Amino acid sequence: MSGRLEVAYQLIMHATTPLLIMLMLIVPLLLPLLLNLAASSRRRGNNGGKKLPPSPPALPIIGHLHLVGDLPHVSLRDLAASHGRDGLMLLRLGAVPNLIVSSPSAARAVLRTHDHVFASRPASAIADALMYGPSSDMGFAPYGEHWRQARKLVTTHLFTVKKVHSYRHDREEEVRLVMAKMRESAAASTAAVDMSEAMNAFANDVVTRAVSGKLFWAEGRNKLFRELVGINAALFGGFNLEEYFPGLASSLGFLSRWFPRYRQARHAHKRWDELLETIISDHELERRHSISMPCRDFTDVLLSVQQEYGLTRDHTKAILIDLFNAGTDTSSLVLELAMAELMRNPQHMTKLQGEVRKHTPEGQEMVEEENLASMPYLRAVVKETLRLHPPAPLLLPHLAMADCTVVVGDGAYSIPSGTRVIVNAWAISRDPESWEKPDEFMPERFMDGGSAAAVDFKGNDFEFLPFGAGRRICPGLNFALATVEIMLANLLHCFEWELPNGMEAEDVDTTEVFGLTIHPKEKLMLFPKPRGTSTGGGHSMQAEAADPE
Repeated sequence: MSGRLEVAYQLIMHATTPLLIMLMLIVPLLLPLLLNLAASSRRRGNNGGKKLPPSPPALPIIGHLHLVGDLPHVSLRDLAASHGRDGLMLLRLGAVPNLIVSSPSAARAVLRTHDHVFASRPASAIADALMYGPSSDMGFAPYGEHWRQARKLVTTHLFTVKKVHSYRHDREEEVRLVMAKMRESAAASTAAVDMSEAMNAFANDVVTRAVSGKLFWAEGRNKLFRELVGINAALFGGFNLEEYFPGLASSLGFLSRWFPRYRQARHAHKRWDELLETIISDHELERRHSISMPCRDFTDVLLSVQQEYGLTRDHTKAILIDLFNAGTDTSSLVLELAMAELMRNPQHMTKLQGEVRKHTPEGQEMVEEENLASMPYLRAVVKETLRLHPPAPLLLPHLAMADCTVVVGDGAYSIPSGTRVIVNAWAISRDPESWEKPDEFMPERFMDGGSAAAVDFKGNDFEFLPFGAGRRICPGLNFALATVEIMLANLLHCFEWELPNGMEAEDVDTTEVFGLTIHPKEKLMLFPKPRGTSTGGGHSMQAEAADPE
């Protein structure tokens, strides 16, 4: 998993965690085994004399882990520029070979030409512990019949354009609730809104409502789901021994199951299971009392097709966890970073506000989804935010299921079976050969007549892959886009926005912290002002920001 690279680096650099202390005690005892594993890895790396992608010099045992910094997507881009060729580079992270993909042409070769070879996922004990085993969910499941059926179910029954559109009134109601809270903050005058908290709570509530229905506030389920999604992100983003030293983990056997992270995953799984069991049981009870009841939410849909697709109860729960993992952070991060970029670039804020307000009917309190089709600049701003700040900059890792020869340009490279594949979507979307002024926020590039007017994020344009491509492209991108656009439009329609006193546009910090998904290092604190009342200057900030909940 892409997020594990940074944590692995931190593990090496900072000997402060209980896991590291345990590893430091174990490694000397097993040093002969580790050296043997490293030698075996090097022999496999020779690949029978076939041409492998280029690699920088490696260290014994840890391979290239020491070269990966605290922003792995940036480190890998820089390493590829120095040591890669044709957009490909081979790194050994621990004992595991990793193919790093850093150019549109290389991404096309991996995700389209040889998509059938690279369509699987690496094994993960943490994912297995959280997601009911290795073949229960869809996002982390290996390629096979279960995954194909789960993918078919999700794309056919949950995320069609028609189905996503059917949830528009739910999304609009959730937006209305957030706007009401922000009006309260605006009335308080000195209460700032923590945009990260507000947007994460909104995205979580949208997903919770889609999964469990309108009464999701019962017993604080929305807050519990949000807490569990955060725990999942921390677990998936952490250092997991078997993913970098699988031979060592296998040799340790059951002892590895006593590592703190694995125990935390089992505890989180128990909490997920209890919550989802309650929701599924409630839905089953309602369905028994009303046989002709329409499918109102995702849980209803999954229960209605469980026999057709051979879903067990565990399969249903694992897919629901997938929906939360994928649906919350992506939408909230795009919203937060879009607002950050608009505050940094007030000319784009003014232009987008003008478009939104012009195409929202006079007398209509809020933007409705039917108004969005006449707002092309809104879509351009969302695209540009995704280009500069893909929420998962290294996507999710792929796995080579067979030996494969990848041809890119004039080069042909042998990729051994079992190689993990990391697609650096962040580097690709800032490639100067594909993008004009790649580090600048320029939504106009996606407008008619712009240099990227025809480029989209649906998997056909390999210079722009925020949702991936091929068989493993994110199936929920339409749901995420609908959630982002309706909220962003209303934020700009309903309010003027101000920074705290003493803070200028150029002071807005978009520095990232790496994890399963990226997060801004600094909170974005903004003051909403009713339309037409902005002073145009900064605003003194109360010590405690307005509660987004």
